[in-house]
Amino acid sequence: MENDVKVDEKVEEADRLLPPHSLPSNSDDEESEAAFDARDKIVIVDFESADDPSAAAPPFSWRKLWLFTGPGFLMSIAFLDPGNLEGDLQAGAIAGYSLLWLLMWATAMGLLIQMLSARVGVATGRHLAELCRDEYPTWARYVLWSMAEIALIGADIQEVIGSAIAIQILSRGVLPLWAGVVITASDCFLFLFLENYGVRKLEAMFAVLIATMGLSFAWMFGETKPSGKELMIGILLPRLSSKTIRQAVGVVGCVIMPHNVFLHSALVQSRQIDPKRKSRVQEALNYYLIESSVALFISFMINLFVTTVFAKGFYGTEKANNIGLVNAGQYLQEKFGGGLLPILYIWGIGLLAAGQSSTITGTYAGQFIMGGFLNLRLKKWMRAVITRSCAIVPTMIVAIVFNTSEASLDVLNEWLNVLQSVQIPFALLPLLTLVSKEEVMGDFKIGPVLQRIAWTVAALVMIINGYLLLDFFVSEVNGFMFGVTVCVWTTAYVAFIVYLISHSNFFSSPWSSSSIELPKRVTVSDS
Repeated sequence: MENDVKVDEKVEEADRLLPPHSLPSNSDDEESEAAFDARDKIVIVDFESADDPSAAAPPFSWRKLWLFTGPGFLMSIAFLDPGNLEGDLQAGAIAGYSLLWLLMWATAMGLLIQMLSARVGVATGRHLAELCRDEYPTWARYVLWSMAEIALIGADIQEVIGSAIAIQILSRGVLPLWAGVVITASDCFLFLFLENYGVRKLEAMFAVLIATMGLSFAWMFGETKPSGKELMIGILLPRLSSKTIRQAVGVVGCVIMPHNVFLHSALVQSRQIDPKRKSRVQEALNYYLIESSVALFISFMINLFVTTVFAKGFYGTEKANNIGLVNAGQYLQEKFGGGLLPILYIWGIGLLAAGQSSTITGTYAGQFIMGGFLNLRLKKWMRAVITRSCAIVPTMIVAIVFNTSEASLDVLNEWLNVLQSVQIPFALLPLLTLVSKEEVMGDFKIGPVLQRIAWTVAALVMIINGYLLLDFFVSEVNGFMFGVTVCVWTTAYVAFIVYLISHSNFFSSPWSSSSIELPKRVTVSDS
C-alpha cells in the first residue's frame, strides 16, 4: 500500500512538471499537425532510471550531444544569410575593424533569444506559432501571422537574390538574375527530397553548406591577410563614432531574424524526449545550449572573416561607401586578384552556399509559421510549395525590375532591411510573454533575473532598430501624402506593440516591487 502511494506521488509530480499545453486534450488542437511526425523524430534513448520520473539527469555524454546536434546549426543559417553578409562587408568597408566587438556581443544576444525559443519548444512540445494561436485573440493572431509572413518574404527576397548574384558570378555573367532566381527556387524540391529520407540527412546537407561557407571565407581571409593586431583591438576595445552609427545599427539589426525565432522552437522538437520527466527536459536544454553555442561561434567566425577582409581591402578608400552585395565580388577581384583560384569565385561559392542554405531554412520556417498560426492540415509538399510560391513570385518581379541597376538593388536591400527591423517586435514580444508564463512553461518558466535580462536585450534590439527606421525615413520619406501614410501606419504599429506589451503583464512582472517576495514576519509568543 505504501509503495502504491509513492508511485501515485511520483505520477502527480510528473504531471505537475508537464506544462499544461503539453497535456493530452480532447479539443480540436489534439488533431493539429505536429512540427515533426513521430516516425521522423530522433529518439533519445535513456538507459537509466526509466521508471522514475524524478530521477536526476545522467552525466554528460558525447554520444547524446551528437544526437542533439543539428537544430542549432540550422538556426545559425539565419546569422549567415546574404543580408548579414552585406551588413558585414559594409561594416568592414566603412568602419574598418572597429565594430568587431559589437558583432561579438550581438551574436551573444542572438544566442540568448534563440535559447529562449528552444526552451519554449522543448518544455511545451509545441512551437511558437502554435502557442501564439492559443495565447492571443483571433484578430491579434492574424496580425502576428501576417507580420511573420511579410518578414519571411522580405528575408527570402534577400536570400534568393543573393543566390542569384552568386550564380551570375559563377556563370561569368551568362545567366541573368532572373535565371538565378528560377534555379534557386528549385531548392524547394531538393528540400522535399531530402526531408523524405529523414531529418538527419537534411542536417547533413546544411553541415556541408556551412562548411563550404567557412572554407570559402577562411580562404579569403588567408589570401588577404588582415591585420591580426587590429582584429584583436576591434574585438576587445569597444569603439563607436558618429560616422559608423548606421553600420553599428545594421550589425545588431541583422542578428535577430523574426522567422528564425519561430523556426528554432520547432526544430528542437525533432528529438524525441519524455516531456513528463523534468530531468530529461533540462538535459535536452543543456545539450541544445552547447550545440547552439558552437554553431553561433562558427557563424561569428564566418562573419568576422567577411568583415575583416573588406576592412583590409576597402576601409578608408573611395569605394567604401559604394560597395554592396552586387559589386562586392568585382571589387575584391580588382583589389586582390587571384592565386590558384580567383577571389571572385571564392566569394561566389561562399555567397551561393549562404543563399541556398538560408532559402531552404526559409521554406522550413514558412511551413511552421503557416501551419502553426492557421492550424492547417496540409501535406508537407503542399505547404512547402505554397510557402515557396509566396516568396518566389515577388522575388521574380524584383529580379526583372531591378536587374538593370546595381544602385537600385542596393536601395531595395535597404528597404528590405527596414522591413525586417519593423517585424522584430512581433516575434520577440510573444516569445518573452510565453516563456515567462507558468501556465505555459510549468517549472521551466524563466526566473525574474533572466526575465529582466531578456526584456533588456529585447528593448535594446527594438530601440536600435527604431533608430534605424527613424534614420531611414528621415532621409527617404518625401512628399506630403507619403508622409501622412507613414504616420498613420506608424501609429497603428506602435499601438499594436503597446497591446503586445500590455498582454505580457510587463509592468507587473518582473519589474514591479510587488513581484518580489518579501520575507514573512515571524511572531514569537511569550509562551
